[in-house]
Amino acid sequence: MKKRYSNFSYEAALDEVGRGCLAGPVVAAAVILPKDFFNPLINDSKQLSEKKRIELDIIIKNNALDYAIAEVPPEEIDKINILNASFLAMHKALEKLIQKPDFLVVDGNRFKKYKEIPFICAVKGDANYMNIAAASILAKNYRDQLMTNLDSEYPQYQWKKNKGYPTAEHRQAIIDNGITPYHRKSFKLIPTQLSLDM
Repeated sequence: MKKRYSNFSYEAALDEVGRGCLAGPVVAAAVILPKDFFNPLINDSKQLSEKKRIELDIIIKNNALDYAIAEVPPEEIDKINILNASFLAMHKALEKLIQKPDFLVVDGNRFKKYKEIPFICAVKGDANYMNIAAASILAKNYRDQLMTNLDSEYPQYQWKKNKGYPTAEHRQAIIDNGITPYHRKSFKLIPTQLSLDM
């Protein structure tokens, strides 16, 4: 895994989580790590245990030159679609940075230009660049905690366990209980052969 993509001093790495979820916000993180920072344990958040992610979260935040996390709620996702909501979450994270980046490296294959800052999209960036992996860890930990908190409000959907993703149990809970204000109404919440009162 490479530390970073470019030789710019303030390369901000961006990643988002929650695009495929049926409920909850999409969350993005922007992270600027020092050029010489390296931690061999940092990896794509999907490859790490929850315990390891939480340990690394502290290390990343303590060592980053700057970082920010932002979210776009379900009602906004329904208005502008999930792709645009992902871009918006990344832009909101960039706006929260105190240190202005001079280059952006973005996980995935698409991005909407932010101001005049040059950028590159990196497919599977969270598996290839440590700074994108760091962003994925911060975003995932933040969103997982948020969905765990919402689970106490709506325990029947098991968000503590599924984090809003479309598991069989989550879909069944929607069929049994209907939807909540945190569900994305523009998404296919249950199989098409079944109808659901919105």
